[in-house]
Amino acid sequence: MELFQHVINGLEVPSVDGRTMADIDPYTQEQWATVALGSKADADKAVAAGREAFDHGPWPGMGYEKRQQILHRFADLMDEHSHELALADTLDMGKPVTQALHDVARSSWNVRFFADHARLSMADRYPMDSGHHAYSIHGPAGVVVAISPWNFPLMMSTWKVAPALAWGNTVVLKPAEDSPASATIWARLALEAGIPPGVLNVVHGFGPNSVGEALTHNPDVDRITFTGESTTGKIIGADAAANLIPISLELGGKGANIVFDDAEIDNAVNWAVQAIFRNAGQVCLAGSRLYVQNGIYDEFLRRYKLATESMKIGDPKDPSTEFGPLASATHYEKVTSYFATVETDGGRVLTGGPGDGLFVNPTIIVDAPANARVCREEIFGPVVAVQRFDTESEVVQSANATSYGLNAMVFTENLSKAHRVAESLKAGTVWVNCFFIRDLRAPFGGAGESGVGREGGNFSREFFTEPKAVVMQISRKVD
Repeated sequence: MELFQHVINGLEVPSVDGRTMADIDPYTQEQWATVALGSKADADKAVAAGREAFDHGPWPGMGYEKRQQILHRFADLMDEHSHELALADTLDMGKPVTQALHDVARSSWNVRFFADHARLSMADRYPMDSGHHAYSIHGPAGVVVAISPWNFPLMMSTWKVAPALAWGNTVVLKPAEDSPASATIWARLALEAGIPPGVLNVVHGFGPNSVGEALTHNPDVDRITFTGESTTGKIIGADAAANLIPISLELGGKGANIVFDDAEIDNAVNWAVQAIFRNAGQVCLAGSRLYVQNGIYDEFLRRYKLATESMKIGDPKDPSTEFGPLASATHYEKVTSYFATVETDGGRVLTGGPGDGLFVNPTIIVDAPANARVCREEIFGPVVAVQRFDTESEVVQSANATSYGLNAMVFTENLSKAHRVAESLKAGTVWVNCFFIRDLRAPFGGAGESGVGREGGNFSREFFTEPKAVVMQISRKVD
């Protein structure tokens, strides 16, 4: 039985009150690890460690080049321990191990990218008249609280922590209670890489009335970055406002996937499968609303159904498995509750439905009207609602008829149409003829119920630093 404790000020420590919680493998539905269950006392200890390391430790003043070297060593260790990190996420939330290994590779790249970006980033110079000179400095903000989700445990942690560290901040990371293991392993590697004690702290626990709430209320915190459900994001935003703490919130989504009749069908089918069934649909960016133009609707649906039913479902530890269980019994109950609404709302299940254990088979729903729950609400599972459309203006209007605005996809071979529709969609990211491809320099985030702010490249720099203007007199008037 594995044991994962908090990592505070460079030490693995139990909870102050000694409490623990069971870590359940959703495939076997059995406990595979024991995890320290934190409280406000543990959260406060972690913030105090981060505060001390920022105010009096070497990390903020170490310099970009030295931090870059250490962070690259950190990424090297992640690559060396890729199977251990991947297996931790697989056992925690049922992610197929092949996909988990892909996540580790992207995670180490997050660390490398931000290490380099901070080192190479340029500040601004502002030409002035009258013998003065102005320029900007981007100093670290202070203590960052990073709250990461359970669907991409390691990858989303690195997306938040890596830029914070690269710019000289200290961090308290709270992983989701359903997926705590990789965070502790990662923190061990950070210390091995040479990141000083107190710079990266990990505290395990729940959100409300627990670690999460204590962290977001702590006045010694300087930044909060959160990825998760929209309702929780609103609560965190209110908590942060009380102490005027800047926040970055990446929240829910109900992504529109638009396939025009001039699309390359096989390419669109392949990406449409990935967009909703990868990670068992537990992706905020999932293309859960699929719009197909009438000219190819029947042929597209035939190929889409065939590809969906061809996915290999099974043990996520098997490298050939493409589709695993949902992450927890609680989440299984939420996802499967939607099946009772399908026929009532006017739709029908073309293929899929609840499976054995915590599996929900890849599900395609057709004929559901736009006001059906499966078309409006974020299910966060392997369930896609397919709808027909006739015209470009019609589908853009339908795609934008949502409170969310995280992402969308467009499939067309018409370049002008691709640009036109991408500009018209209410979404933080629009993929054209692909899905889930990232350039880490680009802004990432959403509008409306999908969040507040953007991260990535210079957008992360602006959030994780305190930009400062320096104005100098360089020429004195001589009488």
